[in-house]
Amino acid sequence: MDVNDRFLRKITVGQGPEEKGMVRETGFDISVASEIMAVLALTTSLADMRERLGKMVIGNSKAGDPVTADDLGVGGALTVLMKDAINPTLMQTLEGTPVLLHAGPFANIAHGNSSIVADKIALKLVGPGGFVVTEAGFGSDIGTEKFMNIKCRYSGLTPQCAVIVATIRALKMHGGGPEVVAGKPLDRAYTTENVSLVEAGCVNLARHISNTKAYGVNVVVAVNMFATDSEAELNAVRNAALTAGAYDAVVCTHHAHGGKGAVELGIAVQKACGNVTQPLKFLYSLDISIKEKIEAIARSYGASGVEYSEQAEKQIEMYSRQGFSGLPICMAKTQYSFSHQASEKGAPTGFVLPIRDVKASIGAGFIYPLVGAMSTMPGLPTRPCFYDIDLDTATSKVIGLS
Repeated sequence: MDVNDRFLRKITVGQGPEEKGMVRETGFDISVASEIMAVLALTTSLADMRERLGKMVIGNSKAGDPVTADDLGVGGALTVLMKDAINPTLMQTLEGTPVLLHAGPFANIAHGNSSIVADKIALKLVGPGGFVVTEAGFGSDIGTEKFMNIKCRYSGLTPQCAVIVATIRALKMHGGGPEVVAGKPLDRAYTTENVSLVEAGCVNLARHISNTKAYGVNVVVAVNMFATDSEAELNAVRNAALTAGAYDAVVCTHHAHGGKGAVELGIAVQKACGNVTQPLKFLYSLDISIKEKIEAIARSYGASGVEYSEQAEKQIEMYSRQGFSGLPICMAKTQYSFSHQASEKGAPTGFVLPIRDVKASIGAGFIYPLVGAMSTMPGLPTRPCFYDIDLDTATSKVIGLS
């Protein structure tokens, strides 16, 4: 369900008289974390989507064998429901650039990438000499890692360049700046020049660059400029990015000036795409164990080790026994830190990554561990946005969504 509700994280079903006492605990996932969303984003054709939906495992038999959607006879009906959803939506930017919008799996609780179908259509439309920009949500630790190790494996496509977006404000926060509280004015640290704070935060950017370069792609850093950013701060980020191994680092003003403000970025990306010197490298091989894959990803975060709960150990053993250990891994982890603790800014190292539970999206094609307190059904913030939404009954105009 596409709502945020803590009470839906754990529910009890089977209490009706017709269920004959089959009471059990279960729970909802938000739509963007659902397996059907992941199938939509990772499918390559209608036939492939039909196969993936049918292979979704909904539970186990009393003998411990997986039960699929096709075992229940619902794979075909699911495909009928999704037959139009497989078609991307064609839109355009304010300047007329075509944009394909398709699928929405969150990168913190799913694999965080737009669809393979949209990418392939876009590549066909731009032709051999064209460029397609596709998003991998959040940073190198989740969006990029899942793009490379999951999406590229299923699509067969290879990126030629990765663009990392940075802001002075975010880097100041990673350098030890005060907490940013929603609804309150920004601290002066974020609106006045503080080069040392920016430089301290660049350790975070440097790790994102090194993590991304490890896949064999060139990295271009796009520094989104705010009016409060000083020349010295922008130069500090550019220097830090180049020192960390970025192919280039470009200051961008597209928010203020549209496409004109990103021309230099486009030129840098074009050059980086034309200077690829090595093939795509995956972070791990699919033929190693589930634990070995999890631990390879954890090391890329900066972790010194992984700690598994009793439930996680049980699930890993079951999925391995059922023959699913050859699937890639999709970590459900906070987007606010390389670690499992959102408050750990910068580039933490030496922490032990806790795996609370391990689940599987067999139809989509991955195993997903739940890291720390990460939930697949988020709760509303302290002050939900619905407080600001209303309707002007005289004009039928919606208020509070701008």
